[in-house]
Amino acid sequence: MRPLLSIALVLSALIGPIITLPNGAPESVCNTMLPFHGGGIPPLTTASPFRITPVTSVVGSGQQLQVEIESFPANVVFKGFMIQARNRFPPNEVLGQFELTDESAIKLINCGGESNTATHTNTQLKKDLALEWIAPANFKGEVVFNATIAQDYDKFWVGLVSTPVKVVESGQGPTSVVGISTTRQPPTTTTVPPYVPRATAASDSSDPIYQGCGDTKGCFGFPEGCVESRNCRAVVATIVQGERYIFEMKSGYNRPAYIAVGLSNDAKMGDDSVVECVPEQGTVNAYASWTFAGPYGVSRQGIAQNFIRLLEKSYVDGVIHCKVERDAVTTVKGQKFDLINEKYHLLLATGLKADSTHVSYHDIGRHVSGVPLALAEVGPVQGMSKLLLRLHGALMLTAWIGTASLGILLARYFRQTWVGSQLCGKDQWFAWHRFLMVLTWCLTVAGFVIIFVEIGGWSQVDNPHAILGVVTTVLCFLQPIGAYFRPHPGTKRRPLFNWLHWLGGNLAHIIAIVAIFFAVKLQKAELPEWLDFILVAFVAFHVFMHLIFSIGGCASERRNNQRVTSMQMADMTPSRNSMSSMDRKQDAAFSGFRKVMLFFYILIIVAFVVALVVITVLAPIEDAVESIKKQIMN
Repeated sequence: MRPLLSIALVLSALIGPIITLPNGAPESVCNTMLPFHGGGIPPLTTASPFRITPVTSVVGSGQQLQVEIESFPANVVFKGFMIQARNRFPPNEVLGQFELTDESAIKLINCGGESNTATHTNTQLKKDLALEWIAPANFKGEVVFNATIAQDYDKFWVGLVSTPVKVVESGQGPTSVVGISTTRQPPTTTTVPPYVPRATAASDSSDPIYQGCGDTKGCFGFPEGCVESRNCRAVVATIVQGERYIFEMKSGYNRPAYIAVGLSNDAKMGDDSVVECVPEQGTVNAYASWTFAGPYGVSRQGIAQNFIRLLEKSYVDGVIHCKVERDAVTTVKGQKFDLINEKYHLLLATGLKADSTHVSYHDIGRHVSGVPLALAEVGPVQGMSKLLLRLHGALMLTAWIGTASLGILLARYFRQTWVGSQLCGKDQWFAWHRFLMVLTWCLTVAGFVIIFVEIGGWSQVDNPHAILGVVTTVLCFLQPIGAYFRPHPGTKRRPLFNWLHWLGGNLAHIIAIVAIFFAVKLQKAELPEWLDFILVAFVAFHVFMHLIFSIGGCASERRNNQRVTSMQMADMTPSRNSMSSMDRKQDAAFSGFRKVMLFFYILIIVAFVVALVVITVLAPIEDAVESIKKQIMN
């Protein structure tokens, strides 16, 4: 008898935890709305056949509203449910109360307020259930109905959200549904009836994701300063309610784009735990993933999905909005993430490409918080400084648009200008050429070192800019070394040196300009596409000036030949050598024209350099200009 009793006790212990709660949800899950199903079964993130439908979008305070749980396709049944109305804006408290209209199927529980949550009383099959909700008498604003629907023990959805309902002053809303249009819209195939924010673009000042930023939640977005202007390409808000950690994310791009937020210990991609909201077949799904370093990548494979829960989601006109709750303490890939006691950098990214196993490169944008954050601390969140990135761009532009262009021009066309005038014991053209090219070398090496410090290694971006930059730097580094060991004039190897030095300098200059064109395509640089037109204008101007100087050089050479011919026809007297010496001390013909054109060239090149550096340092320039305009107006 005792063995049988022991077996019975063991079986009851094994079966007990996995039996669903037949009498409805307990008050202990008021916040998470997550069923106590055994084995840690996670909620489904696939398309749900159920929708939560208020019969009207406006209700007066203290008045009654009918809310229905519907299925699509029709006649799909479910066993359990839990539903409550929440304030659409933080702190998202549970509001109002339900009426007990059918004691055989519905019971009411208290989630911080009397009878404000409805749940099932049994696991009998149900479909198209109607509930009556009474709006709070002292509340004006917007609510959304949140629901958990269990179709079966291991098949349930958490965070199904209705369209918003506006609660107005009593007398402004209907006293019943009579007189209010209750025409039903045909069900859609989206996972959830679209939870449509009042703005479908992240730039709308009334967008609820910005409500409470810095007061009740921490907000972080890009470009820098966009949270204050409420004009983010992507934004994440961290909401902490007790031990509930919720990440609210929105992508303001008008094309199907994922948005993801990662937790990082070092502010660099690699070994980070990520939560993604991804558009899939007209709806939004949430996934947990992991980043890898060297080569960079993101993958969901081997990552448990049961520590995140998708609470709300919408996908309207290419704009994603989602709320994802994450367990406070998790272990991912052997690394512990303790949101309660530890601080983390936020990695925010958005991009256009994603598939069934991972999201691809963040080609729309990426930003990193400047310091590690304790997510429970509410306050302004600043992004990591981009000073080194901007400084790299400014140095390289100054070097290869400015000093290198001018130094090459002087060496090619001004050898016979300022003849007899020296600087530091060298001819003017050589002294200035050497100064400008040494300055180019210093700027290039400094820019190269700075970008390696900024990135922390080799760039993983699929863009030729990095390799072209390395080639340019190597050629630039070798030029002064070769010049130091140049053969003396008149020696056998001097012509070979001249050709190699000319080839190395011009090749470095051309490759550097091409690298700058590719830099415009780098997402991290945040440069406007129209910058290409300025670069094309520079190239056209530079080539045009070379053409002008070449024509001038040909004319000067012809004039010099005529001068030599006339001297040969003159009477050969003892003063001939002195005459030749005097001729060599004179500038070549048209030197005045060359000097004027050089002055013009310097002015235009300085203008190009200043414009390009300003655009690079203030990038994204459109946002900087808009910010300046607002400051002037204020």
